[in-house]
Amino acid sequence: MHVVIMGCGRVGASLAKALERLDHQVSVIDKDPQSFRRLGGDFHGQQVQGNGFDQKVLVEAGIERAGAFAAVSSGDNSNIISARVARETFGVEHVVARIYDHKRAAVYERLGIPTVATVPWTTDRFLRMLIPEGTASAWRDPSGTVAVLPVEYSEEWVGHPISELEQAIGARVAFIMRFGTGVLPDPKAVVQADDVLYVAALSGTVTDVAAAAAQAPEEN
Repeated sequence: MHVVIMGCGRVGASLAKALERLDHQVSVIDKDPQSFRRLGGDFHGQQVQGNGFDQKVLVEAGIERAGAFAAVSSGDNSNIISARVARETFGVEHVVARIYDHKRAAVYERLGIPTVATVPWTTDRFLRMLIPEGTASAWRDPSGTVAVLPVEYSEEWVGHPISELEQAIGARVAFIMRFGTGVLPDPKAVVQADDVLYVAALSGTVTDVAAAAAQAPEEN
């Protein structure tokens, strides 16, 4: 697949080299020609100087045959504009933009542009390394709004309906790991012994959700 990357900072250069190692064809766009030094002498992809939202520059980078486009420059506006041009003007199927402002990321998600909100994603990664047994999420959506995390629950929930637990903790059970297999709960599902419950919760409520799950049903 041909991939076009806008931005040759540390992330863009690392992504370009990783894609090339996977035998993809890569073109990298950046306004500063000095930035291409990050690619190293063993990079064989195309280097294009210019703005990633300029259609002529995109065409030079091979956007018309590209199967994917990544906007990872240091500017939110440049990233989202170039991502929209790639998607809406050139019809690139796989498009993603890095966004620093997580509130704006949520808006762009609704416009159909997948985003990686840098600050929430990085924060979550640090939490998972610092407190691996705590309430850090196993997954977070790109806007940083929804987290999926395993919760420790009171043994007294065993035998109770999943729906009752959801009501008590104010969150949705996304899936269950049961005997090593992922299971999607149906309306009649109940908590079984040794179930590992993965809960989808809004960011900012994770601690409260975990605390509620640790309480027995009558306490909730």
